[in-house]
Amino acid sequence: MSERKINFKTIEIVVFATIWFVLFSIPYLQEQSGTTLYWDKMKEEWIRTATYFSIFLLNITLLVPRLLFPKKYVRYILTVLLSIVLFNAGSVWLMNSLKTEEPQSMPRMELGPGMPPMELGDKMPAPIGYKQPLPDMKPSNAIQFANGIIISLLVVGASIAFKMMSKWLSEENLRKDVEKVQLKTELAFLRHQVSPHFFMNTLNNIHALVDINTEIAKDAIIKLSTLMRYLLYETNQGKTTLKLELEFIESYIELMRLRFTDKVEVVFIKPTVIPKVEVPPMLFISFLENAFKHGISYQQNSYIHFRLSVTDNLIQTNITNSKHINNQRPKTQFSGIGLTNIKKTLELHYDKDYSLKILDNESSFEVQLTFPITVTGRVKDIESKI
Repeated sequence: MSERKINFKTIEIVVFATIWFVLFSIPYLQEQSGTTLYWDKMKEEWIRTATYFSIFLLNITLLVPRLLFPKKYVRYILTVLLSIVLFNAGSVWLMNSLKTEEPQSMPRMELGPGMPPMELGDKMPAPIGYKQPLPDMKPSNAIQFANGIIISLLVVGASIAFKMMSKWLSEENLRKDVEKVQLKTELAFLRHQVSPHFFMNTLNNIHALVDINTEIAKDAIIKLSTLMRYLLYETNQGKTTLKLELEFIESYIELMRLRFTDKVEVVFIKPTVIPKVEVPPMLFISFLENAFKHGISYQQNSYIHFRLSVTDNLIQTNITNSKHINNQRPKTQFSGIGLTNIKKTLELHYDKDYSLKILDNESSFEVQLTFPITVTGRVKDIESKI
C-alpha cells in the first residue's frame, strides 16, 4: 500500500515539474529573434511565471490541505486573496525595479572615406531619412496588476481541481486496498467456519459406520486424517494445486460412499493428466456437501456426478445431483455460508473472469463453474501490493 502511495506521489511531482518547465520555457522561445535574445522581456515573463508558480505551490501544498479540505472556507478565501494581491504587487514592483531604460540618441553621421563618424547631439538636425524609433508601449502598472490577479485566480482554480482529483484517486486506491484486506479476512473466517462444518458431517458418517463395519470405520478414520492434513497444511496459504484439491475431493467422495448403498451412483471424472496450476482451496466442497445432503434418497435411486475438465486455458466444473419429490430443496438452499464463501473466493482470485451458474431443474440440481487457469493466482499479486 505504501509503495502505491509513493509511486502516485512521484507521478504527481513529475507532472507538476513537466508543466511548469514548459511554462518557464515559453518566454525563452518567444523572446528571441535569430541570434538576439530580448533579456528584459524574458525577465519580465519569468517574473510573472514565477509569481503564478508560487501561488500554485502555496495553494496546493498548504492552503488546500490545511484550510479548504478541513472546510475552513472563510479563512481559505481570505488567505488566497491576500496571497494573490501580495504576490502580484511584488511582481509588478520587481519588474519595474529590474527594468533598464535605454537612452534614445541620434545615429552617428558618416563623413566620408578615412574620416571617423561624427556623433550628433540631441539638438542637431537628424540625417535625411532617419526616423525616431517609437517607444515600447507597455500596459500600465495597474493593468499589469489586474491581469495578474485574473490569471492568478485561474491558477488557483486549476490547482484546486488537480488537488481534488489527486485526493480522490488516493482515497480510491486506499478504499480498494482496504476492501482487499477485508475480503481476505472474511475469506479466512469463512474457511474456518466451513472446516468444522465439514468435520462434523464426516464424523457423523464414521459414527454410523462403527457399529456396521469396524474395518471400514478404521479406513474412514485414516481418510479423515488425510483430509485434516490437507485442511491444516494446504489451505492456510489461500491457494493449492489442482492436483491436491482433486485428491481431497476424491478422498471426500470415498468417505461419503461408505455411508450409502448401491442405489446411490457417485461418478467422479477428472482429467487423465492434471496440469500444474493453482486453484483456491476448498472451492468445490460446499457444492458436494449440498449434493450429498439434498440429492440422496434412501428409498429411490440417486446420483451425484462430479466432472472437471481443462480446455482452452479454462477449468470447467459440472456438479449434478438428483432431485426427489420428498426431498425438495428450498429456493434459498444455496444462499448460506458456503455459496458466500465460494463467490468471495472466486472474486478475490479471478475478479470477474469466472462464471458460476446454479440450475434448479425439475428433477436435478446442477452447478456449472468455469474459471481461468492461473499459475500464480491473483491472491499472490494482491498480497504483494498490500
